[in-house]
Amino acid sequence: MVSVELRTVSKNWGGAPAVDSISFTVAQGHLVALLGPSGCGKSTTLRLIAGLEETSGGAILIGERDVTSAPPSRRGISMVFQNYALFPHLSVAENILFGLKVRHVGRAERDERLKRTADILGLAGLLDRKPSQLSGGQQQRVALGRAIVAEAPVCLMDEPLSNLDAQLRVEMRREIRELQKRLGITMVYVTHDQVEAMTMADQVVLMRAGRIEQDGPPDTLYEHPETIFVARFVGTPPMNVISWRSVLEHGAGAGLSAPPGHEPARLAVGIRPEMTELAESGIAAEVVAVEYLGADTLVETRIDGQNFIIRRPGKVKARPGERVYIGLSQNAVHWFDLQTERRLIQD
Repeated sequence: MVSVELRTVSKNWGGAPAVDSISFTVAQGHLVALLGPSGCGKSTTLRLIAGLEETSGGAILIGERDVTSAPPSRRGISMVFQNYALFPHLSVAENILFGLKVRHVGRAERDERLKRTADILGLAGLLDRKPSQLSGGQQQRVALGRAIVAEAPVCLMDEPLSNLDAQLRVEMRREIRELQKRLGITMVYVTHDQVEAMTMADQVVLMRAGRIEQDGPPDTLYEHPETIFVARFVGTPPMNVISWRSVLEHGAGAGLSAPPGHEPARLAVGIRPEMTELAESGIAAEVVAVEYLGADTLVETRIDGQNFIIRRPGKVKARPGERVYIGLSQNAVHWFDLQTERRLIQD
């Protein structure tokens, strides 16, 4: 097992930074998710690690070896692409073994690795089929098989589940995580789906506009978001973030105490929908929509034109247009500076 480290890595396109001086470390045997919206630089970062793009600055180390200028073939990595990149005219077995043949690995060793890989992924009965004869999930397993058979210590995955339906994505993310743990592979996994990142990763690197917003374990990003962007990006539904002035105007502060030494006009209050409740008094809001999901209900409201979602267990009796009051707990709220968009650390 080997680690992966990026030191102030940058990539510019025509003078504009796609990746802007980012640094993070993937510990050996860990799965790190690069998470963020489209265009944030996560796939470019993965391609820089793979050697498919040249860096504009910084250094990339794999297994404590500087590979910044090394070609992909000398980085000790395997890669799974978003579109699987299978050869339609080759069988499953030939697709899996293609890379080994190119590297002139002996026939006996190729056959041994193929058998081991097919057994791990449940592909033994499909080795003679062509990709067109496979389901989406089976094609994904073939792409995984090609990465596993290489026996590289580092595996890079670029949104490998985005082409699958919702149920299959759930199954495949479990399989990938179990496989990664069983084989002890160091994995960098790109996704725009925060559920994938939260359920699979040991560490999440959340990116925005080429920079890292926050880097840490999934529970840290959820429970202690460092910025408003992180608070709203991580979590389903996302954290409610409204101005402190609106809370004062519509709920007389709702029993909350703002951090001392800050201008009220610059403060924002953040709270997770599941930490709110409907009460007899509190912040006045207008119900916009009610979504009953069985186990719980989402009540979407507006406060001064700002969205605010309440999540309560079971079925909630509320109707669009109705006036409700929202209760908040001082221990459950987060405070942000609206100008810097950063979280305020309280003693």
